[in-house]
Amino acid sequence: MSIISRRGFLAGTALAGATIAMPAIVRAAPEFTLKFANIMPVDHPLNTRMTEASKTISQLTDGKVEIQVFPASQLGTDADMLSQLRSGALDFFAQTGLIVSTLVPVAAITGVGFAFSNYPQVWKAVDGPLGQHIIKAFNKANLVAFDKMWDNGFRQTTSQTRPIRTPQDFQGFKIRVPPSPLWTSLFKSLGASPTSIPWGETYSALQTHVADGLENPLAGIYFAKMYEVQKYLSKTNHMWDGFWFLANRRNFEAMPASTRDIIMKTVNEAALKQRADVEKLNAELQAELTAKGLEFFDVDSALFRKKLQDSTFYTEWKGRFGDEAWGLLEAASGKLG
Repeated sequence: MSIISRRGFLAGTALAGATIAMPAIVRAAPEFTLKFANIMPVDHPLNTRMTEASKTISQLTDGKVEIQVFPASQLGTDADMLSQLRSGALDFFAQTGLIVSTLVPVAAITGVGFAFSNYPQVWKAVDGPLGQHIIKAFNKANLVAFDKMWDNGFRQTTSQTRPIRTPQDFQGFKIRVPPSPLWTSLFKSLGASPTSIPWGETYSALQTHVADGLENPLAGIYFAKMYEVQKYLSKTNHMWDGFWFLANRRNFEAMPASTRDIIMKTVNEAALKQRADVEKLNAELQAELTAKGLEFFDVDSALFRKKLQDSTFYTEWKGRFGDEAWGLLEAASGKLG
């Protein structure tokens, strides 16, 4: 199944399921109308699966809960939406731990450079003690973090000017990174010149050469059409990235416990489906992106990791996250630094 047909299948399945399961009754207006927002394109698996989940939640609550999905930065930048979530203007927000680390610093730990080599390591960490440690930190910040992270994939490096084959190729290279200290620190340690640009502005920044390249999972590159403004893709696998599904505590706890349980269970189940979607998509996308004109390069990730080990990167971030969190990370990833 091609990426395009698979995407249509996912969306079509969600709609078909909603049509078949919909009772032939007239429901009252929803008792709770909730907003969920994120930066990803409308057809990214994060949004197709969450749209499907919102329909399921409506059915399971007999129409009492309506979750409106706002993709593609419709409600603002990452910072805007995090602020709205904290104030209660937004009920749910999905974003990488590196972005929300401005509020909960330890959430960024899952994005430590070259920490994870494969998905079994990732899920051992985020579904295990490290994930629970981060969830507790969100609780202290008055946010509810759902148990299952959503996948964004292992991140790769793209470029308009030259392929990145070794750490030396990063010298003088202006790379777009999200507004996060860990991302900036990672690429400075690799020798690049990182520049923080919101995702919604990234396409135009690459088009106008404000940045030479970016780093992102294949699915993000594909769905946001970054291949139109990039020539080369280096399979650096420098970071795994995933989304925390977060709720405003006051708004969430205003609903009955039984309703909250339905929402949390359905969203967690959707996250597991989305993980499978993204892993399969990222495995298939090289052929699709090659057909779009991107030239792929395999690289030796060990060269880049050694560059980090020779720098102060791991030592610095172990100090920032603390021994407990770092130990939980290394229990899944293996020894770093």
